[in-house]
Amino acid sequence: MIEFSHVYKTYPGPVHALKNIDLKIDKGEFVFMTGPSGAGKTTLFKMLSAFDQATSGRVKVCGYDLGKISMNEVPYFRRRIGVVFQDFRLLKDKTLFENVALPLIVRGDRGSSIAKRVYDVLEQVGLGHKSDQLPEYVSGGEQQRTAIARAIIHQPEVLIADEPTGNLDPKLSEDIMDLLERVSAQGTTVFVATHDHDMVARRRKRTIEIKDGMIAFDHRFSNREIIGGNDVSSI
Repeated sequence: MIEFSHVYKTYPGPVHALKNIDLKIDKGEFVFMTGPSGAGKTTLFKMLSAFDQATSGRVKVCGYDLGKISMNEVPYFRRRIGVVFQDFRLLKDKTLFENVALPLIVRGDRGSSIAKRVYDVLEQVGLGHKSDQLPEYVSGGEQQRTAIARAIIHQPEVLIADEPTGNLDPKLSEDIMDLLERVSAQGTTVFVATHDHDMVARRRKRTIEIKDGMIAFDHRFSNREIIGGNDVSSI
């Protein structure tokens, strides 16, 4: 589903943002990526969503070789992924319903099917009763859930979330992570960048740490480790 093979990224300077990244993430996996600021996480995420390309090496996502993808193919590729930003990036003059519906409108879906899908997803994230509200009149946690609803409305194969709980309190952060785990359980590959090491430790998911543009750590929890943490959901 996601594959990096000997990927390097160098910016003028030169700045070596990524160095020999080898990484494979399978369908339905839930993966955390951690690391200090400037380690290369943002660069890696930009490559995943075709906003940047590797200097050398190969990046494949959802069957697309992103080093060879044409400009005409990029919109079709992005319909197969979902992206959740830390700063939400909701349209302030649009209701929650309209924000969530936008990917379906861009895709060319019909009005009646859009309405049903949007209401279903808003209910899934607990916001069905606020569909006609503008973003400024709902809480930060509700805005983040709206951003997640918008990212999953088109049922993406891959969901990329960049610090999705960075602006939220601990309780709301747990609620957001519960939601992302439910999305993963439905078969979507979920890749989350975060600085919250305590949350990563509690969730016991595969964790990749990136330092100085290189993968320093890649750990998959064994069944025994998960049981020890009172989580037997994957057994």
